[in-house]
Amino acid sequence: MKYEKSEAFAQHLDETDKLAKHRNDFFYPKDNNNNELIYFAGNSLGLQPKKVSDYLTKELCLWSEKGVLGQEERWIEYHEKFNESTAKLVGALPSEVVVMNALTLNIHLLLISFYQPCEAKYKIIIEKDAFPSDYYAVQSQIKLHGFEPKKALIELTPRVGEKILRHDDIFATIESHRDEIALIYLGGVNYYTGQSFNLKEIAKVGRKNGSIVGFNLAHSAGNLLLRLHDWDVDFSAWCTYKYLCAGPGSPSGVFVHKRHHKWNGPRLLGWWGNNKDSRFEMSSTFDPINTAEGWQISNAPIMGMAPLLAAMNIYSKAGMNSIREKGENISFYMEFLIHQQIPSVHIITPEDRGCQLSLVVPKGKKIHDYLLKKGVICDWRNPDVIRVAPHPLYNSYVEVFNFVKILKDAIEN
Repeated sequence: MKYEKSEAFAQHLDETDKLAKHRNDFFYPKDNNNNELIYFAGNSLGLQPKKVSDYLTKELCLWSEKGVLGQEERWIEYHEKFNESTAKLVGALPSEVVVMNALTLNIHLLLISFYQPCEAKYKIIIEKDAFPSDYYAVQSQIKLHGFEPKKALIELTPRVGEKILRHDDIFATIESHRDEIALIYLGGVNYYTGQSFNLKEIAKVGRKNGSIVGFNLAHSAGNLLLRLHDWDVDFSAWCTYKYLCAGPGSPSGVFVHKRHHKWNGPRLLGWWGNNKDSRFEMSSTFDPINTAEGWQISNAPIMGMAPLLAAMNIYSKAGMNSIREKGENISFYMEFLIHQQIPSVHIITPEDRGCQLSLVVPKGKKIHDYLLKKGVICDWRNPDVIRVAPHPLYNSYVEVFNFVKILKDAIEN
């Protein structure tokens, strides 16, 4: 698309935006004077769908009216409501996905199964600048197996003077360490730079070289087009409170490829992973469900899942193809305006990205604080980045135009 830098052009983009109507599906935060803020923090916490209270009230009423009978009537199978929509979201079979627990807990459950080191192959490939909880998870799993993280971790690092990873370097690292690598574990989108990785090729190269391949999709689910089944990914997990707008602490999604469903390896066992037909026979012998649900530990957190159900219904109506299309358009429009009007701002996010732009700005922390005072909600990440993430379902092109204007004023004044 050929962009223009006028406000009239931004208005034209909004008028022709087929997702613009979904802004009305969300509550939009306001300042003390009842003016709408510019909310560009969907990569941290998405806005609340207006229907959330209706979904929660339904479950609360059932609890108050039925008590434990609500379990039989509705709650036992509640998590199954997400199978179809979640499968479409990440490009999976319905049997390959399940919603449960929180993200890092799910990462641990998956690593217990899929990180199986031996004396020769015990190393894990990870980004050097991965999100801290990923580091904590893999380090603790390495230690549980009796290895030293300093020896077991192969950290992918950008070249000197560069901010992002080159895919050729990723592939070369996999191939050069093929006899040592037990697991490749990367984020789908780097939380700091906003770079999205070629998950298809990474999985292909990893599996060709005999490694298990897993991804943390916290910044990818609801942001990028994913085809986890077709890409032959072994496992992945993601949160639902960022782009998926399910609220703080909302449950996580999990993908386990179909080839692993008749699993005989290690995993932590729980009642809800037991065969549904025999679950209430209360046997002491675990009879696993031969789907991703076999990794479940406990019954579904209904009050946490109800907001996710409201959000997933919006996603299903909008469609990931349209969401991805606008996500690309609105981020490239923002990039265009910044390059045109504020050349002192350095955008480290490459073209391979989702909705996020990571900006290196002179006196960046002061600029971020100024933006906040002017009603722009984005975030600061040490040492030098302002992260800005316009969400395709509720942000407008005019907001992007106004943001760049405010950013320019902040830097000039």
